[in-house]
Amino acid sequence: MTAGARSVSVGIDLVQLSRVEESLATFGDRFLRRIFTEGEIAYATATPSLTAARLAARLAAKEATIKALDLAERGVGWREIEVTRRPSGAPALLLHGNALAAAEEAGAPALSISLSHEGDYATAVVISLSKENS
Repeated sequence: MTAGARSVSVGIDLVQLSRVEESLATFGDRFLRRIFTEGEIAYATATPSLTAARLAARLAAKEATIKALDLAERGVGWREIEVTRRPSGAPALLLHGNALAAAEEAGAPALSISLSHEGDYATAVVISLSKENS
């Protein structure tokens, strides 16, 4: 590989809204606070009719980020991957703790994310452009 070469990693995940609704009904606040940040919870619950869809999309985003950055064995907590919103309303990722350290080690200065939900499903795609390891 030549100097300055880059590699692209993609993560994708699909989450069923009804499973998120079931977890909310069964575990309530404990489920919310284990998986989501305060900002994610505030955004998702601001419109009750969209809460499950918004949470499912964010859960899919966290899983997609884990896949894109190969974090499965890194001990990353759910709340270390946060979905935020740009002023335009577009989603963005904010990494904390071990997730941020892993992205920095991989030379992945930026991640791109896309979220969608339709019917009983939400999906997320995360793309990482990283420095190629020698």
